[in-house]
Amino acid sequence: MKIRFKSLLFATLLSAVWLLQGCGGSGASSGGGYGYGDGPPPKDIDVSGLPDAVPRHESITLAGNKSPYTVLGKTYQVMPSSKGFRQRGLASWYGNKFHGRHTSNGEVYSMYEMTAAHKTLPIPCYVKVTNLENGRSVVVRVNDRGPFHGDRIIDLSYAAAKKLGYSDQGTAKVEVSVIDPADYQNNTVTAPQLTPGPAMLPVAKAVAAEQDSNTYLQVGAFSNQLAASHLSQRLAGVTEYPVVVRQESSPQPLFKVLVGPVTDQLKLVDLKAALGRIDNIRPFIVYD
Repeated sequence: MKIRFKSLLFATLLSAVWLLQGCGGSGASSGGGYGYGDGPPPKDIDVSGLPDAVPRHESITLAGNKSPYTVLGKTYQVMPSSKGFRQRGLASWYGNKFHGRHTSNGEVYSMYEMTAAHKTLPIPCYVKVTNLENGRSVVVRVNDRGPFHGDRIIDLSYAAAKKLGYSDQGTAKVEVSVIDPADYQNNTVTAPQLTPGPAMLPVAKAVAAEQDSNTYLQVGAFSNQLAASHLSQRLAGVTEYPVVVRQESSPQPLFKVLVGPVTDQLKLVDLKAALGRIDNIRPFIVYD
């Protein structure tokens, strides 16, 4: 009986640790932030020219909005509306550990994009986050659930946290305020819309900060090489950038379809937006 009790206790503790580090079954990160087995990208990145998320009207879907839901024994209710929401508290960030995993609504998390995780805001929505310690602000798109550690109120992507100036220290006191896309667009210059045509996808002509020569957009990953080849051939006719298939053999064969390299930051943003308008393509930035 003692041996069985110890085994059950160990299994319970192991499950608790697993939940703290990520809700793998649902595909959503738990928002660990720096210091919970997470960390920054393998090399430093320049976020000075990285644009904020641009608020736009999006439908609230079932994906990511299960309510109520329970994590670590605590039950949360997703708010029916985000309108007028404002909150102050501690922000953390999540990065390399969750990069490439699925968020709560099924999208692929990229630590280089302007996104965030929140426990109760409807997904997706847009919020302005202000670092109360230095006055910096960013606009991010909420597409994930968390953080579930301590008293933190929001988890930002690594890039957003770095723009706010707290990526090195891990957390910061912030104010979170929801943005109504209609109000935002009435008072700002809206971003140009790119529409893929039968020819090449358009790219920005403005001069921007250069990216490293190993910066790519990953547009797919397959266990079957033929499927990867079909996608690469499909995209080869709609972009001026090379479309390549990279094979990884560990822990099992995986064929990644990459577009690039893209060394111009504005062109990278434009290309990502354009590829994202193609059916079933959800590109995200990788360094290969």
